[in-house]
Amino acid sequence: MTKLNEIRDNEGSTKGRMRVGRGPGSGKGKTAGRGVKGQKSRTGVSLLGFEGGQMPLYMRMPKRGFNSLNRKEFAEVNLWRLQQAIDAGKIDASAPIDAAALKAAGIIRRELDGVRLLGEGELTSKVTLSVYSATASAVKAVEAAGGSLTQKRPAKTEEA
Repeated sequence: MTKLNEIRDNEGSTKGRMRVGRGPGSGKGKTAGRGVKGQKSRTGVSLLGFEGGQMPLYMRMPKRGFNSLNRKEFAEVNLWRLQQAIDAGKIDASAPIDAAALKAAGIIRRELDGVRLLGEGELTSKVTLSVYSATASAVKAVEAAGGSLTQKRPAKTEEA
């Protein structure tokens, strides 16, 4: 049995770094494999996105809309996904369900700014949900199944 102080890489498994610019006999002397002259033969050059003076692609693409700096990002959960977890026994339908319970069950990966319940699919179990917001169809489906839903932000109602 080998000792910890005797552990070494196998012979030839690691290769030394190529030392460039060490004279003509090294095979990588003079220009050090960089070719001849020009901007790219010098150090400190970053040409990422530069297209030789042509307008770069990222500048040609249209900029549209407005992205708020303090916008909220939600973990979205559909009704069918919630029902699937209840059927699989990952969530107890009789206990209150919040973001922490959804995360523990593996339905959402991270809570972000809150959970938004979407109305896609069908919910047959009676559940007590506590989420940041929910769509009108999701609220209707939860109440139709006999459950209750509390939101930190009330759903928008159509007035017009």
